[in-house]
Amino acid sequence: MATTRTAHTVWEGELLTGSGTVSFDSSGIGSQPVSWPSRAEQANGKTSPEELIAAAHSSCFSMALSHGLTGAGNPPARLETKADVTFQPGEGITGIHLTVRGEVPGLDADAFQEAAEGAKKNCPVSQALTGTTITLTAELI
Repeated sequence: MATTRTAHTVWEGELLTGSGTVSFDSSGIGSQPVSWPSRAEQANGKTSPEELIAAAHSSCFSMALSHGLTGAGNPPARLETKADVTFQPGEGITGIHLTVRGEVPGLDADAFQEAAEGAKKNCPVSQALTGTTITLTAELI
């Protein structure tokens, strides 16, 4: 069964001096302010499209890796995934780097790396971002 999740943004003013608020409608977890400076310079307590992509990618990748490891008979005790999304004004998103640290009893580093590469390739968010270079660092803890 397909599901749809919804968020919306209200923006006021010009790009460089305006600002907006993104609201998480499906979950109801609230709203967050956004602005051009928070995207292209310092966050200063505001979010950006790239941070939202990083959140989506890190959670999707973690789910895909957990599923793959469990399916191979090695359920993880813990996965900690960070996604760094790089934005260059005038160019757009220039790359994403995933860093995952995992505690997976009975699994060696090579098998963990292989599982992480598979999750990077097969995670639905990675697939949606196929026009972007995605790199990966994976290590067992």
